[in-house]
Amino acid sequence: MTEISADLARSFGLSAEEYGRVLAILGRAPSLTELGIFSVMWSEHCSYKSSRVWLRELPTAAPWVIHGPGENAGVVAIGEGLAAVFKMESHNHPSFIEPYQGAATGVGGILRDVFTMGARPIANLNALRFGDPAHPGTRRIVDGVVRGIGGYGNCVGVPTVGGEVDFHPSYNGNPLVNAMTVGIAPADRIFLSAAAGIGNPVVYVGAKTGRDGIHGATMASAEFGEDAEEKRPTVQVGDPFTEKLLIEACLELMATDAIIAIQDMGAAGLTSSSVEMAGKGGVGIALDLDRVPQRETGMSAYEMMLSESQERMLIVLRPGREAMAAAIFRKWELDFAIIGEITASGRIVVRHGGRVEADIPLAPLADQAPLYRRPIVETTPPPALDPAAIADPAGIAPALLRLIACPDLCSRAWITDQYDATLGGQTIKRPGAADAAVVRIEGHDLALALTTDCTPRYCAADPYAGGAQAVAEAWRNLTATGARPLALTDNLNFGNPEKPEIMGQFAAAIRGMAEACRALDFPVVSGNVSLYNETEGRAILPTPAIGGLGVLEHAADAVGIALAPGCELVLVGASAGWLGQSLWLREICGREEGAPPPVDLAAERRAGDFVRGEILAGRVKACHDVADGGLLVALAEMALAGETGIVLDPTPPDLPAHAFWFGEDQARYVLAVADGAALLVAAETVGVPARILGKTPGDKTGGQDLTLPGGVAISLGELRAARERFFSAFMAD
Repeated sequence: MTEISADLARSFGLSAEEYGRVLAILGRAPSLTELGIFSVMWSEHCSYKSSRVWLRELPTAAPWVIHGPGENAGVVAIGEGLAAVFKMESHNHPSFIEPYQGAATGVGGILRDVFTMGARPIANLNALRFGDPAHPGTRRIVDGVVRGIGGYGNCVGVPTVGGEVDFHPSYNGNPLVNAMTVGIAPADRIFLSAAAGIGNPVVYVGAKTGRDGIHGATMASAEFGEDAEEKRPTVQVGDPFTEKLLIEACLELMATDAIIAIQDMGAAGLTSSSVEMAGKGGVGIALDLDRVPQRETGMSAYEMMLSESQERMLIVLRPGREAMAAAIFRKWELDFAIIGEITASGRIVVRHGGRVEADIPLAPLADQAPLYRRPIVETTPPPALDPAAIADPAGIAPALLRLIACPDLCSRAWITDQYDATLGGQTIKRPGAADAAVVRIEGHDLALALTTDCTPRYCAADPYAGGAQAVAEAWRNLTATGARPLALTDNLNFGNPEKPEIMGQFAAAIRGMAEACRALDFPVVSGNVSLYNETEGRAILPTPAIGGLGVLEHAADAVGIALAPGCELVLVGASAGWLGQSLWLREICGREEGAPPPVDLAAERRAGDFVRGEILAGRVKACHDVADGGLLVALAEMALAGETGIVLDPTPPDLPAHAFWFGEDQARYVLAVADGAALLVAAETVGVPARILGKTPGDKTGGQDLTLPGGVAISLGELRAARERFFSAFMAD
């Protein structure tokens, strides 16, 4: 028998003080199963013990928000009696240890968070961060993660419609794999997780339980050391075909009146699902593990309670509905077992082999969970750089070719070609076609715009400005399609919270995000915190990834980035030539320095509302926000998307040409319109800066070049070849 001690508790991730609290709650030493339950429920991954005090600062309410944080996913009304259900979560640590399964089960887990609320998943997205391409481990991780995401999403039948990919040496030992899913449900048929009804049956459905993923939540709540590869058994194994069956069976059961509460078995498996359901409902729960479907022999109570085997759900049924529910799940060839009941005890009681293996009061398990206000040291932002003092070492045309060939700006076709973005036949704007993916709602005129965004190098230099910018960019990308931004989900990826400088980054990023959310009426309705993203003491860049959702009342109104012949190109928004923390400064000058571009939220709101109004009025043929790489990169991407050349006007005399073309000033869009002069008048009327940049030839045969002021021409073929070079070489056999 395993000896229970403070040392064992420490190996489970509990501090001496936390273990003392366990002893006080129980009034005795815990059993191994009880210690396991406390350790996972009080892990950083499940309890948010370092982040809860800061998350409260985020705005979460709006008239269109049906359910905010606290449920499996956020829910917002989108019109016509429908709701969008969405969330983003991380699978960072598992994806480093076992890239394919780590990424695949990340997709499977976030799908379950959405359909457990009664929504049919319609789209997946992701936000991926990898290490230096020159690092020996990066290629293996990129290959496994991309195959895992594509393999699971494609097989389960949900299109992967968008995402982002960046590379930086800070992610060498700790890649980030953030997965997002969006689903659609009737607004009046949302299923929640709070258990109710004394004596109601507790039902296990889905796949059988094995030993994979045990202590996965604990592993995700600690930084990596040299023994990272030894943690492979804590990574779950997914089966997308079983997940597809589970989706259909759950939605079929949800069409009846049988369900009181439902919860997926995600992190911490049967432990978290049972504890959270009973705790939210203010009831008790009794489980008989002898009834749990198992795929391995001789499993202990500890193993069954902590297993993170995939494709499993826990349901509280109305009395008398057991036979009907069982018939549905057996029709779909899934396990169905009544493993317990709801009680009035206020405790979780776990039996196995005729013995009580755990008997814990639920209220203190939640109410007395650790909550830390850890010390913080604020990041001192670097000074702003004067663009006039930064010489251009390359020239405009060579710099553009180098920028669009770099890993952060190059074509993602090698990745997106492995994802089926058209499953279901409702995807209007595929990856790369617009600033956000656009997916039509089947049977309706509505469409959703979806995006993931963050600029970690901004966050590292100034976490407050970086947090605000991440929210603003997501809002801007939705707006650039014509969508009205509704709400966001977040995935807050940071290093070790026990280090004051890391908590300083976290707190400042939250404050920046909160200010942007309030200014843009863009509330946070769900999310995830992933801390301890460090390897051998080296932290990742602070990466508060934002997943944004917006709505178009008419799907046909959506615009993309592809240029058409015979357009005038107009820049909306002011340009100061901001080169601090820009990709131009890093890739062309070899410098990562300076303050990131300031975020003027009032200017963001004015520019975005103006642009959206012009799009919905039908006066915009293409729209692209200006972000990484600056204005000339945005123009090159538009030209390549439309296979249409551009002739550019002279740059403003008050800025160096390289600062104008490659500065990363915020709150800017490039619009392709028929009448540029009319757009300038409309912009001036509402106080939004705008200037004409140039035009596209009258027909495609009239030009296949991007022609700079002064007549220097870069062929679209040369641009395309540069843009496609990186992945073909990086992933070559």
